Amino acid sequence: MTTTTPSASGSILVVDDQAANLRVVSTLLSRHGYEVITADSGEEALAIAFEQAPDLMLLDMIMPGMDGFALLERIKQRPELLRLPVVFLTAAHDRELLLRAFDAGAVDYVTKPFMPEELLARVNAHVGLKQTRDRLERVAHERQELVNLVAHDLKNPLTSVLFASDILIHNGTRPERIPRYLEMIHDSANDALGYIRRYLEAQADSVHSRQHAKSDSTAALPEVLDWLARRYGLQLESRGLRLHVRAPARCAPVAIDDLVLRQVAENLVSNAMKYAPDSDIEISVRGSAPGYWQLLVEDHGPGIPAARQRELFKPFSRLSEEDPANGLSSGLGLSLARQIVTNLGGQLWYEDRDGGGARFVIELPEAVAAP
Repeated sequence: MTTTTPSASGSILVVDDQAANLRVVSTLLSRHGYEVITADSGEEALAIAFEQAPDLMLLDMIMPGMDGFALLERIKQRPELLRLPVVFLTAAHDRELLLRAFDAGAVDYVTKPFMPEELLARVNAHVGLKQTRDRLERVAHERQELVNLVAHDLKNPLTSVLFASDILIHNGTRPERIPRYLEMIHDSANDALGYIRRYLEAQADSVHSRQHAKSDSTAALPEVLDWLARRYGLQLESRGLRLHVRAPARCAPVAIDDLVLRQVAENLVSNAMKYAPDSDIEISVRGSAPGYWQLLVEDHGPGIPAARQRELFKPFSRLSEEDPANGLSSGLGLSLARQIVTNLGGQLWYEDRDGGGARFVIELPEAVAAP
Protein backbone atom coordinates (compact mmCIF):
# COMPACT_ATOMS: atom_id res chain seq x y z
CA MET A 1 0.00 0.00 0.00
CA THR A 2 1.20 3.51 -0.78
CA THR A 3 -0.18 6.90 0.30
CA THR A 4 0.44 10.32 -1.20
CA THR A 5 0.58 13.60 0.68
CA PRO A 6 -2.77 14.31 2.43
CA SER A 7 -5.02 17.00 1.00
CA ALA A 8 -8.23 18.73 1.92
CA SER A 9 -9.78 17.78 -1.45
CA GLY A 10 -10.79 14.30 -0.38
CA SER A 11 -9.39 10.79 -0.09
CA ILE A 12 -9.65 8.14 -2.79
CA LEU A 13 -8.92 4.44 -2.48
CA VAL A 14 -7.72 3.00 -5.81
CA VAL A 15 -7.93 -0.79 -6.08
CA ASP A 16 -6.28 -2.60 -9.02
CA ASP A 17 -4.12 -5.71 -9.31
CA GLN A 18 -1.95 -4.05 -11.97
CA ALA A 19 0.88 -1.91 -10.55
CA ALA A 20 1.06 0.19 -13.72
CA ASN A 21 -2.63 1.12 -13.45
CA LEU A 22 -2.22 2.07 -9.79
CA ARG A 23 0.74 4.28 -10.63
CA VAL A 24 -1.00 6.11 -13.48
CA VAL A 25 -4.27 6.72 -11.60
CA SER A 26 -2.67 7.74 -8.30
CA THR A 27 -0.27 10.14 -10.05
CA LEU A 28 -3.11 11.81 -11.93
CA LEU A 29 -5.32 12.21 -8.86
CA SER A 30 -2.59 13.33 -6.47
CA ARG A 31 -1.51 16.05 -8.93
CA HIS A 32 -5.05 17.42 -8.66
CA GLY A 33 -5.00 17.63 -4.87
CA TYR A 34 -6.47 14.30 -3.78
CA GLU A 35 -5.16 12.03 -1.05
CA VAL A 36 -4.68 8.70 -2.78
CA ILE A 37 -4.43 5.30 -1.11
CA THR A 38 -3.71 2.26 -3.26
CA ALA A 39 -4.38 -1.45 -2.80
CA ASP A 40 -3.52 -4.27 -5.19
CA SER A 41 -6.09 -6.79 -3.92
CA GLY A 42 -9.63 -6.92 -2.64
CA GLU A 43 -8.51 -8.17 0.75
CA GLU A 44 -6.10 -5.26 1.26
CA ALA A 45 -8.70 -2.74 0.09
CA LEU A 46 -11.26 -4.18 2.50
CA ALA A 47 -8.90 -3.81 5.46
CA ILE A 48 -8.09 -0.20 4.50
CA ALA A 49 -11.75 0.76 4.07
CA PHE A 50 -12.72 -0.79 7.40
CA GLU A 51 -9.98 1.15 9.17
CA GLN A 52 -10.84 4.54 7.67
CA ALA A 53 -13.50 5.04 5.05
CA PRO A 54 -12.32 7.07 2.02
CA ASP A 55 -14.48 9.60 0.16
CA LEU A 56 -14.47 7.46 -2.99
CA MET A 57 -13.31 4.06 -4.17
CA LEU A 58 -12.04 3.46 -7.72
CA LEU A 59 -12.35 -0.29 -8.10
CA ASP A 60 -11.09 -2.62 -10.82
CA MET A 61 -13.91 -4.91 -11.83
CA ILE A 62 -11.86 -7.99 -12.72
CA MET A 63 -9.15 -9.11 -10.26
CA PRO A 64 -7.83 -12.50 -9.15
CA GLY A 65 -9.12 -13.78 -5.83
CA MET A 66 -11.67 -11.30 -4.52
CA ASP A 67 -12.89 -9.44 -7.60
CA GLY A 68 -14.62 -6.07 -7.64
CA PHE A 69 -18.11 -7.52 -7.23
CA ALA A 70 -17.14 -9.62 -4.20
CA LEU A 71 -15.38 -6.66 -2.61
CA LEU A 72 -18.38 -4.40 -3.18
CA GLU A 73 -20.67 -6.98 -1.62
CA ARG A 74 -18.49 -7.12 1.50
CA ILE A 75 -18.40 -3.32 1.72
CA LYS A 76 -22.19 -3.05 1.56
CA GLN A 77 -22.45 -5.37 4.56
CA ARG A 78 -20.86 -2.71 6.79
CA PRO A 79 -23.26 0.06 7.90
CA GLU A 80 -20.48 2.65 8.10
CA LEU A 81 -19.54 1.98 4.45
CA LEU A 82 -23.02 1.77 2.95
CA ARG A 83 -22.77 5.27 1.49
CA LEU A 84 -19.22 4.93 0.19
CA PRO A 85 -19.42 5.80 -3.53
CA VAL A 86 -17.74 3.15 -5.69
CA VAL A 87 -16.74 3.78 -9.32
CA PHE A 88 -15.75 0.72 -11.33
CA LEU A 89 -12.70 0.78 -13.61
CA THR A 90 -13.27 -1.76 -16.33
CA ALA A 91 -12.13 -2.75 -19.79
CA ALA A 92 -15.45 -4.53 -20.35
CA HIS A 93 -18.18 -3.03 -22.52
CA ASP A 94 -20.62 -5.86 -21.83
CA ARG A 95 -24.02 -4.28 -21.09
CA GLU A 96 -25.07 -7.11 -18.75
CA LEU A 97 -21.84 -6.77 -16.78
CA LEU A 98 -22.32 -3.01 -16.38
CA LEU A 99 -25.93 -3.48 -15.26
CA ARG A 100 -24.70 -6.00 -12.72
CA ALA A 101 -22.23 -3.38 -11.45
CA PHE A 102 -25.02 -0.87 -10.83
CA ASP A 103 -27.19 -3.52 -9.20
CA ALA A 104 -24.29 -4.31 -6.84
CA GLY A 105 -24.19 -0.68 -5.69
CA ALA A 106 -21.68 1.08 -7.94
CA VAL A 107 -22.47 4.73 -8.66
CA ASP A 108 -20.57 4.99 -11.96
CA TYR A 109 -17.98 3.34 -14.19
CA VAL A 110 -15.01 4.41 -16.33
CA THR A 111 -13.79 2.24 -19.17
CA LYS A 112 -10.12 1.47 -19.80
CA PRO A 113 -8.15 2.93 -21.39
CA PHE A 114 -9.63 6.08 -19.91
CA MET A 115 -9.27 9.72 -20.83
CA PRO A 116 -7.70 11.64 -17.90
CA GLU A 117 -10.27 14.44 -18.27
CA GLU A 118 -13.16 11.98 -18.09
CA LEU A 119 -11.79 10.21 -14.99
CA LEU A 120 -11.18 13.52 -13.21
CA ALA A 121 -14.64 14.82 -14.08
CA ARG A 122 -16.34 11.72 -12.68
CA VAL A 123 -14.15 11.68 -9.56
CA ASN A 124 -14.77 15.39 -8.91
CA ALA A 125 -18.52 14.95 -9.29
CA HIS A 126 -18.86 11.97 -6.94
CA VAL A 127 -16.44 13.25 -4.32
CA GLY A 128 -18.23 16.61 -4.36
CA LEU A 129 -21.62 14.95 -3.90
CA LYS A 130 -20.32 12.79 -1.07
CA GLN A 131 -18.70 15.69 0.78
CA THR A 132 -21.80 17.86 0.35
CA ARG A 133 -23.95 15.10 1.82
CA ASP A 134 -21.52 14.70 4.72
CA ARG A 135 -21.65 18.44 5.44
CA LEU A 136 -25.45 18.47 5.38
CA GLU A 137 -25.57 15.52 7.77
CA ARG A 138 -23.14 17.26 10.13
CA VAL A 139 -25.21 20.44 10.08
CA ALA A 140 -28.39 18.46 10.75
CA HIS A 141 -26.71 16.61 13.62
CA GLU A 142 -25.34 19.82 15.14
CA ARG A 143 -28.71 21.52 14.90
CA GLN A 144 -30.40 18.57 16.58
CA GLU A 145 -27.81 18.72 19.35
CA LEU A 146 -28.51 22.42 19.76
CA VAL A 147 -32.26 21.79 19.96
CA ASN A 148 -31.67 19.16 22.65
CA LEU A 149 -29.38 21.52 24.54
CA VAL A 150 -31.79 24.46 24.46
CA ALA A 151 -34.75 22.28 25.47
CA HIS A 152 -32.80 20.83 28.38
CA ASP A 153 -31.43 24.11 29.69
CA LEU A 154 -34.73 25.99 29.44
CA LYS A 155 -36.48 23.28 31.44
CA ASN A 156 -35.08 24.30 34.86
CA PRO A 157 -35.85 28.06 34.77
CA LEU A 158 -39.29 27.42 33.27
CA THR A 159 -40.02 24.87 36.01
CA SER A 160 -39.16 27.53 38.59
CA VAL A 161 -41.47 30.03 36.86
CA LEU A 162 -44.28 27.47 36.89
CA PHE A 163 -43.72 26.64 40.58
CA ALA A 164 -43.72 30.27 41.74
CA SER A 165 -46.67 31.32 39.57
CA ASP A 166 -48.68 28.30 40.76
CA ILE A 167 -48.09 29.32 44.39
CA LEU A 168 -49.25 32.88 43.65
CA ILE A 169 -52.29 31.86 41.61
CA HIS A 170 -53.55 29.58 44.38
CA ASN A 171 -52.73 32.00 47.22
CA GLY A 172 -50.38 29.44 48.70
CA THR A 173 -48.11 31.81 50.61
CA ARG A 174 -48.19 34.62 53.15
CA PRO A 175 -48.41 38.19 51.76
CA GLU A 176 -44.89 39.08 52.92
CA ARG A 177 -43.52 36.15 50.87
CA ILE A 178 -45.09 37.30 47.59
CA PRO A 179 -42.12 39.53 46.58
CA ARG A 180 -39.79 36.53 46.83
CA TYR A 181 -41.95 34.49 44.47
CA LEU A 182 -42.23 37.41 42.05
CA GLU A 183 -38.44 37.77 42.16
CA MET A 184 -38.08 34.05 41.36
CA ILE A 185 -40.33 34.41 38.32
CA HIS A 186 -38.44 37.48 37.12
CA ASP A 187 -34.97 35.97 37.62
CA SER A 188 -35.93 32.62 36.07
CA ALA A 189 -37.34 34.32 32.98
CA ASN A 190 -34.15 36.39 32.69
CA ASP A 191 -32.05 33.23 32.94
CA ALA A 192 -34.09 31.57 30.19
CA LEU A 193 -33.58 34.58 27.94
CA GLY A 194 -29.88 34.58 28.82
CA TYR A 195 -29.54 30.95 27.72
CA ILE A 196 -31.29 31.70 24.43
CA ARG A 197 -29.07 34.74 23.86
CA ARG A 198 -25.92 32.68 24.44
CA TYR A 199 -27.03 29.99 22.00
CA LEU A 200 -27.82 32.55 19.32
CA GLU A 201 -24.46 34.26 19.81
CA ALA A 202 -22.70 30.91 19.72
CA GLN A 203 -24.46 29.98 16.49
CA ALA A 204 -23.40 33.27 14.94
CA ASP A 205 -19.78 32.72 15.94
CA SER A 206 -19.38 28.98 15.62
CA VAL A 207 -21.39 25.87 16.33
CA HIS A 208 -18.45 24.57 18.32
CA SER A 209 -18.41 27.49 20.78
CA ARG A 210 -21.92 26.99 22.08
CA GLN A 211 -20.81 26.82 25.70
CA HIS A 212 -19.70 30.44 25.17
CA ALA A 213 -17.40 30.21 28.20
CA LYS A 214 -14.54 32.62 27.62
CA SER A 215 -11.12 31.79 28.98
CA ASP A 216 -11.07 34.99 31.06
CA SER A 217 -14.55 34.47 32.58
CA THR A 218 -14.72 33.93 36.34
CA ALA A 219 -17.34 32.93 38.89
CA ALA A 220 -17.50 33.59 42.63
CA LEU A 221 -18.55 30.35 44.32
CA PRO A 222 -20.32 31.95 47.33
CA GLU A 223 -22.44 34.02 44.94
CA VAL A 224 -23.40 30.89 43.00
CA LEU A 225 -24.45 29.20 46.26
CA ASP A 226 -26.53 32.23 47.23
CA TRP A 227 -28.22 32.15 43.83
CA LEU A 228 -29.02 28.42 44.21
CA ALA A 229 -30.46 29.08 47.67
CA ARG A 230 -32.73 31.83 46.36
CA ARG A 231 -33.81 29.74 43.39
CA TYR A 232 -34.48 26.44 45.16
CA GLY A 233 -34.87 27.23 48.88
CA LEU A 234 -38.56 28.08 48.56
CA GLN A 235 -39.26 24.99 46.48
CA LEU A 236 -37.77 22.73 49.13
CA GLU A 237 -39.49 24.68 51.88
CA SER A 238 -42.86 24.03 50.20
CA ARG A 239 -42.17 20.31 50.69
CA GLY A 240 -41.21 20.75 54.34
CA LEU A 241 -37.51 20.35 53.52
CA ARG A 242 -34.45 22.58 53.70
CA LEU A 243 -31.56 23.62 51.49
CA HIS A 244 -28.38 23.80 53.58
CA VAL A 245 -25.61 26.09 52.30
CA ARG A 246 -22.01 26.07 53.51
CA ALA A 247 -19.12 28.09 52.13
CA PRO A 248 -15.73 29.06 53.57
CA ALA A 249 -15.19 32.66 54.61
CA ARG A 250 -12.74 33.14 51.75
CA CYS A 251 -12.31 31.31 48.47
CA ALA A 252 -10.83 32.29 45.14
CA PRO A 253 -12.94 32.79 42.01
CA VAL A 254 -12.89 29.88 39.58
CA ALA A 255 -12.28 29.89 35.81
CA ILE A 256 -15.78 29.51 34.40
CA ASP A 257 -18.51 31.85 33.25
CA ASP A 258 -20.88 32.62 36.13
CA LEU A 259 -24.00 31.77 34.13
CA VAL A 260 -22.50 28.48 32.93
CA LEU A 261 -21.60 27.38 36.48
CA ARG A 262 -25.08 28.25 37.71
CA GLN A 263 -26.48 26.22 34.83
CA VAL A 264 -24.36 23.16 35.71
CA ALA A 265 -25.01 23.38 39.47
CA GLU A 266 -28.71 23.98 38.91
CA ASN A 267 -28.90 20.72 36.99
CA LEU A 268 -27.40 18.84 39.94
CA VAL A 269 -29.76 20.45 42.46
CA SER A 270 -32.84 19.81 40.31
CA ASN A 271 -31.75 16.16 39.90
CA ALA A 272 -31.45 15.81 43.68
CA MET A 273 -34.97 17.22 44.08
CA LYS A 274 -36.34 14.78 41.51
CA TYR A 275 -34.57 11.61 42.62
CA ALA A 276 -34.44 12.25 46.39
CA PRO A 277 -37.81 14.02 46.82
CA ASP A 278 -38.01 13.49 50.61
CA SER A 279 -34.47 14.63 51.43
CA ASP A 280 -32.87 17.89 52.49
CA ILE A 281 -30.18 19.04 50.06
CA GLU A 282 -26.75 20.37 50.96
CA ILE A 283 -24.66 22.57 48.70
CA SER A 284 -21.18 23.54 49.80
CA VAL A 285 -17.76 24.75 48.69
CA ARG A 286 -14.40 23.42 49.80
CA GLY A 287 -10.78 23.65 48.76
CA SER A 288 -9.24 20.81 46.82
CA ALA A 289 -5.75 20.33 45.38
CA PRO A 290 -3.69 23.54 45.23
CA GLY A 291 -5.27 25.85 42.68
CA TYR A 292 -8.64 24.03 42.62
CA TRP A 293 -12.00 24.44 44.36
CA GLN A 294 -14.95 22.09 44.63
CA LEU A 295 -18.69 22.72 44.66
CA LEU A 296 -20.64 19.81 46.18
CA VAL A 297 -24.34 18.93 45.85
CA GLU A 298 -25.47 16.24 48.31
CA ASP A 299 -28.71 14.60 49.38
CA HIS A 300 -29.83 11.95 51.89
CA GLY A 301 -31.83 9.92 49.39
CA PRO A 302 -31.37 6.35 48.15
CA GLY A 303 -28.17 7.13 46.21
CA ILE A 304 -27.37 5.56 42.87
CA PRO A 305 -26.87 1.78 42.49
CA ALA A 306 -23.33 0.76 41.57
CA ALA A 307 -24.51 -0.88 38.32
CA ARG A 308 -26.09 2.41 37.17
CA GLN A 309 -23.17 4.63 38.18
CA ARG A 310 -21.21 3.52 35.11
CA GLU A 311 -23.95 4.97 32.88
CA LEU A 312 -24.39 8.27 34.74
CA PHE A 313 -22.58 10.58 32.35
CA LYS A 314 -23.61 8.96 29.09
CA PRO A 315 -26.08 10.90 26.91
CA PHE A 316 -29.77 10.02 27.35
CA SER A 317 -29.09 8.12 30.59
CA ARG A 318 -31.31 8.73 33.61
CA LEU A 319 -30.55 8.24 37.31
CA SER A 320 -33.34 5.66 37.65
CA GLU A 321 -35.66 3.57 35.49
CA GLU A 322 -38.56 5.88 36.35
CA ASP A 323 -38.78 9.47 35.10
CA PRO A 324 -40.00 11.65 37.97
CA ALA A 325 -40.06 14.62 35.59
CA ASN A 326 -43.06 13.11 33.76
CA GLY A 327 -41.41 13.03 30.34
CA LEU A 328 -39.49 16.29 30.68
CA SER A 329 -36.19 14.60 31.44
CA SER A 330 -34.03 14.14 28.34
CA GLY A 331 -31.21 12.27 30.08
CA LEU A 332 -28.75 14.84 28.70
CA GLY A 333 -28.10 16.94 31.81
CA LEU A 334 -25.18 15.13 33.40
CA SER A 335 -23.54 14.41 30.06
CA LEU A 336 -23.67 18.08 29.06
CA ALA A 337 -22.57 19.23 32.51
CA ARG A 338 -19.48 17.02 32.47
CA GLN A 339 -18.61 18.10 28.92
CA ILE A 340 -18.78 21.78 29.90
CA VAL A 341 -16.70 21.33 33.06
CA THR A 342 -14.10 19.13 31.32
CA ASN A 343 -13.69 21.64 28.48
CA LEU A 344 -12.74 24.24 31.10
CA GLY A 345 -10.05 22.10 32.71
CA GLY A 346 -12.20 20.81 35.56
CA GLN A 347 -13.89 17.57 36.56
CA LEU A 348 -17.37 16.40 37.52
CA TRP A 349 -17.94 13.10 39.27
CA TYR A 350 -20.30 11.15 41.50
CA GLU A 351 -19.55 9.43 44.79
CA ASP A 352 -21.67 7.68 47.42
CA ARG A 353 -22.27 9.87 50.44
CA ASP A 354 -21.19 8.64 53.86
CA GLY A 355 -24.30 7.45 55.68
CA GLY A 356 -26.26 7.07 52.43
CA GLY A 357 -27.26 9.41 49.67
CA ALA A 358 -25.68 10.91 46.58
CA ARG A 359 -22.86 13.42 46.24
CA PHE A 360 -21.88 15.18 43.00
CA VAL A 361 -18.62 17.12 42.93
CA ILE A 362 -17.71 19.90 40.52
CA GLU A 363 -13.99 20.65 40.65
CA LEU A 364 -12.70 23.76 38.84
CA PRO A 365 -9.36 25.57 38.59
CA GLU A 366 -8.89 28.95 40.18
CA ALA A 367 -9.13 31.89 37.83
CA VAL A 368 -5.76 33.31 36.82
CA ALA A 369 -5.38 36.82 38.16
CA ALA A 370 -5.00 39.52 35.52
CA PRO A 371 -1.47 40.98 35.40
